[in-house]
Amino acid sequence: MTQRSKNLTTPKGSNVTNPGQQPQDPSTQKGSPVTNPGQQTQDPMTPTGSNVTILPAITRKDYEKILRRPSQDTVGREEKVKKIIREVEEGGDEALRRICMEIDGQAPPAFEIPRQELNRAGRDVDQHLKTAVRQAMVNIRSFHEAQLPKPSSMETMPGVKCSIRYTPIEKAGLYIPGGSAPLLSSVLMTAIPATIAGCKEIIACTPPGASPELLFTLSLFDIRVFTVGGAQAIAAMAFGTESIPKVDKIFGPGNAWVTSAKMQMAGRGMAIDMPAGPSEVMVIADDTANPAYVAADLLSQAEHGSDSQVILLADSMDLIRKVIAETETQLKNLSRRDTAGEALEHALAICVQDINQALDISNYYGPEHLILSVRDAVSVEKRVTNAGSVFLGNYSPESAGDYASGTNHTLPTGGASRAWSGITTAAFMKSITTQEISRDGLMGLAPTVLQLARAEQLDAHANAILQRLQTKP
Repeated sequence: MTQRSKNLTTPKGSNVTNPGQQPQDPSTQKGSPVTNPGQQTQDPMTPTGSNVTILPAITRKDYEKILRRPSQDTVGREEKVKKIIREVEEGGDEALRRICMEIDGQAPPAFEIPRQELNRAGRDVDQHLKTAVRQAMVNIRSFHEAQLPKPSSMETMPGVKCSIRYTPIEKAGLYIPGGSAPLLSSVLMTAIPATIAGCKEIIACTPPGASPELLFTLSLFDIRVFTVGGAQAIAAMAFGTESIPKVDKIFGPGNAWVTSAKMQMAGRGMAIDMPAGPSEVMVIADDTANPAYVAADLLSQAEHGSDSQVILLADSMDLIRKVIAETETQLKNLSRRDTAGEALEHALAICVQDINQALDISNYYGPEHLILSVRDAVSVEKRVTNAGSVFLGNYSPESAGDYASGTNHTLPTGGASRAWSGITTAAFMKSITTQEISRDGLMGLAPTVLQLARAEQLDAHANAILQRLQTKP
């Protein structure tokens, strides 16, 4: 599954541990399968010259080492992002221009892209693409309109009425990636739910050099667009500068630098949607899967960036061989084959015992995208507990969700799906609860409140009840 390997189906140089022999540390061996103690391994495959890790078996104790995300210089990057954030906070637009010159080699005279320029961009966009964008908008809008939370009210006990209603976040900040690929789909995935939610002001930041297609897509929404990217864009929206307004919450995917900036700002009290960093996909496949489809799905995420993570969990080594062969064949025809090839160097192909083990691995890993190319995928999906978005069956490619099926492609990465969800319309809203209590209702509720207030030794809380009970109506 790496671009440079030419012998991916030839089982040479096997390092399978012999029965009874102490296995070596699996995390230090590329292409070295981890054996399940006492279990006979299936036909191993460790191709010469391939950097991919292919495992004919895996045990739960190996999960932490084997399922690590691609290593990155986290400490060095965190410090650099921290410095960028500090400079933008202190220097505003002037600091932004200096940082843009250092990173992008250019700094615009004005950060905001005029509405006229956005509108003109459509002249250079193919009509078929415009039609596709508008169809995607229809599907995404339909699904996200259905998500609008509804207010509710109830009487919890006689005379005690509790209600909840939802109101939009006033100022939403959208980060639209555009460095290595112009992600017009990210405009749709953030601007549509923000518009449906009713946000009063929507700000979008995208790196310099936005394509006409990206500008056209931005022009379809009532938003202000600024040409600044990376960690500095996140800082600008978080603090506000002379040009870029301060927002209440930041949304959108990005690379490791953008994600680091979002998480650092979250630590300082800025609201964000989720950690949405380098892309990842996990495919669970059985004998009903089409190897060509599986390979295509793996490559569709690998082409995002060299730090993308792709993992195949298959129930036979024969299927793994076929998928890898297909991956190599299809990779040669991709325009971003170099990027995809780099991502495949840290890909994983694991032969699992059965669907139960596959689900155990998947729920441990918590993938951004999970594709179930298995029989009875609908039933299997009910056992998925950690995933950003799930794709069921052979005709549900991940790319459909990335663009136009209707679901949102801004999803938690890096295992964050254990606690975070992808963008929904409700993410652009907040709830406000109310309570309305009659005097009779307070009389009935008072004993409970008084007991709890006294137990917590908060006399003023109890006094707020007693003052009302001691006053004649």
